[in-house]
Amino acid sequence: MWQVANTFPVFCLLWATMAWSIHEGWSYAWTLLLALPTAGLYVRLFIIQHDCGHGSFLGSKWANHLIGACIGLITFFPYNYWKKTHAVHHGTSGNLDRREFGDVRTLTVEEYKAKSAWGRFCYRLYRSMPLMLGLGPVLQIVLKHRLPYDMPRSWKREWNSVILNDVMLAVMWGTLSVLLGWRTVLLVHGPVLLLAGAAGIWLFYVQHTFEQAYWARDKDWKPEIAAVAGSSFYDLPRVLHWFTGNIGYHHIHHLAPHIPNYFLRAAYYSDPKLQQAPRLTLLSSLGCGRLKLWDEAAGRMVGLPPL
Repeated sequence: MWQVANTFPVFCLLWATMAWSIHEGWSYAWTLLLALPTAGLYVRLFIIQHDCGHGSFLGSKWANHLIGACIGLITFFPYNYWKKTHAVHHGTSGNLDRREFGDVRTLTVEEYKAKSAWGRFCYRLYRSMPLMLGLGPVLQIVLKHRLPYDMPRSWKREWNSVILNDVMLAVMWGTLSVLLGWRTVLLVHGPVLLLAGAAGIWLFYVQHTFEQAYWARDKDWKPEIAAVAGSSFYDLPRVLHWFTGNIGYHHIHHLAPHIPNYFLRAAYYSDPKLQQAPRLTLLSSLGCGRLKLWDEAAGRMVGLPPL
């Protein structure tokens, strides 16, 4: 509860300050400057929602559900829908024969070569960093989570979660728009969502897309190996670990998803074997952006061939 207390009120205070700066006619540059820490707190709130989805944040299932669903009104993530697709990601990560929900779409070298020129162009476009980090938050968070067209109709609970989240978002943000003006709401929450969404996509990307990653066919796929070898340790500065809820200890999270974020660091230092995961720093992670395909023969991620 201390994490909720030191995150949610500060987020609200910064959000309100951004709205006040617009109302008072400040230069919008100051508003955008405030958007940086506000977006960081958005990411931290999402990690709390993420832990609630794993049932790890609190001991009570009901409390996890309540907090996770409420945070979804800020993050725009329908709680039960995201919980389900994320569970699929955990159960299939690194499995070449089960590339399903919740993953960055990844082709093998041979699959890419077998596609038509148009198919290769679309894949290049999808995997381009400007599109992924620029339009990705809008396409994924704002649009797709409002109407997840690829979700099976049989997932009744998840569809109900999407509908309820959409209705509550309309009520909450509609009320704020009436009170503050839709322009103010857009100018405040727009950059926060875009910055936080880009940061979240980048975090998820580098946690599973690095040169010595792990992909295997279903018959050879091992969940424990996929967790440790297929998830990176993103060795961030302590302040960024705080804003990102220690999600950089991603290999431990995949190995034991019921460990809450506030115990991941302690878990990492509890056993030297857990410190042998693939390590990325802020600088070295930049090279991950060029990795687009899995080379089955070489057993590593590679870039796209020249046009």
